[in-house]
Amino acid sequence: MADTDPARHDESVDANELPFLEHVVELRKRILNSVVVVLVLIVPTYYFANDIYQFVAAPLLAHLPNQATMIATEVASPFMTPFKLAIVTAVFAAIPFILHQAWAFVSPGLYLHEKRFALPLLVSSVALFYAGVAFAYFVVFPVVFQFFASITPTGVQMMTDINRYLDFVLTTFFAFGFTFEIPVAILLMVWSGITTPERLVASRPYVIVGCFVVGMILTPPDVLSQCMLSIPMWMLFEIGVVIAKVIGRRHAPE
Repeated sequence: MADTDPARHDESVDANELPFLEHVVELRKRILNSVVVVLVLIVPTYYFANDIYQFVAAPLLAHLPNQATMIATEVASPFMTPFKLAIVTAVFAAIPFILHQAWAFVSPGLYLHEKRFALPLLVSSVALFYAGVAFAYFVVFPVVFQFFASITPTGVQMMTDINRYLDFVLTTFFAFGFTFEIPVAILLMVWSGITTPERLVASRPYVIVGCFVVGMILTPPDVLSQCMLSIPMWMLFEIGVVIAKVIGRRHAPE
């Protein structure tokens, strides 16, 4: 049974500190475990790669004109595009296991109060990343692709290359996935003493400008896409500040 007494647990952590070389060996083991799981998952994801691509392409296909299709402009694209999607899908599916391996590597060196804080943070990071990807797919893509289809000039047929479309989708997925990690980043900065909720509130005007600059860089060159990334970034910043304030009050000294 795990020792739940903070003093005894922390003394055990200090007493069982491993040499640097053993840390390297343990890290190598965790990385290899993660790589093996990703490689194993590539087999089923590649088998269903075409179905997965149809799912990923559905938001665009729903807004293409009648009889319009996606195209492959490179000879190897019909093979390489599904293969790349299979690799990325395997990594996406393995994220919980990869983070579990990361937790298994760092947790023996954490004090009890750090474990109590870090584990919920780890779980929420995974959930927020997937939430960002889901938001991009179910909310952003339908609106953006409908907008693009509606402004296509007369006489121009909208036919998108499958490889370029996949690159666009993956970039957007990662942009929204990491954007949704803003509350976690704020909590880490406050917890580590880099900043305080009060300083974050004082810097709100600069944060808002920064959100729109990041949205402009990471999204297609249209105001709609920029706002659909920038506004959630701002809202997530506000949520992170509120959570940091609440946690700060709970852990404030009596």
